[in-house]
Amino acid sequence: MGLSGVPVAAETIALHTIFELMRATGVRVHLCRLSSAAGVALVREAKREGLRLSCDVSINSLHLIDGDIGYFDSRARLNPPLRQQRDREALQAGLAEGTIDALVSDHTPVDEDAKALPFAESEAGATGLELLLSLSLKWGAQRGLSLAQSLAPICSGPAKVIGPSLGAQSEGVGRVQVGALADLCVFDPAAAWTVGADSLRSQGKHTPFSGYELPGRVRYTLVGGRLAFRAT
Repeated sequence: MGLSGVPVAAETIALHTIFELMRATGVRVHLCRLSSAAGVALVREAKREGLRLSCDVSINSLHLIDGDIGYFDSRARLNPPLRQQRDREALQAGLAEGTIDALVSDHTPVDEDAKALPFAESEAGATGLELLLSLSLKWGAQRGLSLAQSLAPICSGPAKVIGPSLGAQSEGVGRVQVGALADLCVFDPAAAWTVGADSLRSQGKHTPFSGYELPGRVRYTLVGGRLAFRAT
């Protein structure tokens, strides 16, 4: 495409280094934003080996490929960069089978001036927080998963990742049960919405999903049992 590349080797070399350090020290590691099929394969083998490892993938890498850059649309200038279709397929399968523990928004809002530049010179990043639920539902529908399975990578999956660092406070995190922390999102899975500047509350309006119609409209958000957001 005529752009300076960030090859898959940049990811796999880093993974090999991290795994060697884990073997030497016994440390627990979480890997952020896996982006390649080769990376998924390495993580799978490392987990089989028994390394104390978890990882996540961003909504961008889970749904998009390098071809979605189109005519060098700076909204698709991301870090890590978008890779090939086989990488996306491996990431989707890895998330479904549990090799990848969590799905993240990779919310990195960028202002108008930083994106209004030629692709290679623009700032990497995109708004994503408001898209996480809908893109998790979209992935689940594509894989033929149940609602609970579709939501696990953004609910119970992350809770398991952060649980060891919370100690006794981890009890009830990521679960709906009596006495648990009431961090809840109430949404309508059948309601669709269109991604656009008018529909995003984030200060950053740039996302490669602009114009997409997505499932799942949030009605209420509760934090610690208190109403934090109500849809208008």
